Amino acid sequence: MPGIRTEITEITTGLATLGLKSLDAAFALAEQPSALKNVEPSIWDRLKDAYHAGGFEKDFASAWENGCIFLQAKSGLRNRRPFQIEWKGPHKNSGYDFIPADLRIDHVYLISCKYSSRLLQNSSPANLFDRLLAGRSGRHGDWYLDVAPDEYNAFYACVREIFSEGRKLPTHLTDLGREGRQFLKSSLKGNEWPELLNDYVDFSHAVAKKSAARWTAGLTTAAKREEMLWRLLRFAPAPYFILGSSQKVPIRIRVHTPWDWRQEFELRSFQISPDFEAKQPQVGWEAIILEKTKRVDSVVKGHVEIRWGHGKFSGNPEAKVYLDTPHSQVPGYASLD
Repeated sequence: MPGIRTEITEITTGLATLGLKSLDAAFALAEQPSALKNVEPSIWDRLKDAYHAGGFEKDFASAWENGCIFLQAKSGLRNRRPFQIEWKGPHKNSGYDFIPADLRIDHVYLISCKYSSRLLQNSSPANLFDRLLAGRSGRHGDWYLDVAPDEYNAFYACVREIFSEGRKLPTHLTDLGREGRQFLKSSLKGNEWPELLNDYVDFSHAVAKKSAARWTAGLTTAAKREEMLWRLLRFAPAPYFILGSSQKVPIRIRVHTPWDWRQEFELRSFQISPDFEAKQPQVGWEAIILEKTKRVDSVVKGHVEIRWGHGKFSGNPEAKVYLDTPHSQVPGYASLD
């Protein structure tokens, strides 16, 4: 279920495209506009209550401004008020989602709302490093045991030695059950344990190194590296828009399709490397891209955090892909005009 801040930014962005007089006027409405679909009455009421109670002024204002600009933009609605705005909300896709759309306007305009988020992908490590984001089918097991079993078991043994007093934890990591995982999750949350540092660093470095090697091994051709970049940056068969903000800077862009991208740009190189400076298993990626017309190279950087989904020793590891380069500097992310 989306949080209140997500509901505010996404729904308000769509609401602003209706050409209403002001943000105050929009939330003075007794009922939600008929053009706004998939927003339950309880969510609309919660949104109105949040607006009138205060505390989210910047979120409302930023989303409203982005929606108004999209209404006016040449590559957007060109001042044509939509007849239908569909909010995706908590809906889950039945298959692989190539376009991360939060709003669909008039069955045509797809909008991804990114407010204070640099996250590109939230994947399983196997789906990213082995299957190269080609699909979500297949195994989703414990990536740590797969790529760094010795270091993972050594780290667990160190943890067990510290916490086993007065509590029975199994000798083998694979025997650690739900109760034990919950105990370790709460015990290791937000705490510094110098006794664990060396083993945790060895474990993190091993996961990062072997994950980077597995990823690199699958990118054997220029075509595969180019397609990998497209998948990371969420280029899709149809163009869509990203509206949001990052570090107080508005994000208003149209995302190229691979066809568009290849007409304007060329991938020079795509490099992957383990990050041994991070405080968790992490892999960095970097693309050097040529802009064909100007014959100028650009660098796009990002990183992948490989971490437990629900706290230490709790849940299978996740691979969260982040964009480190500002959106406005990414070739293929065109400014909204």
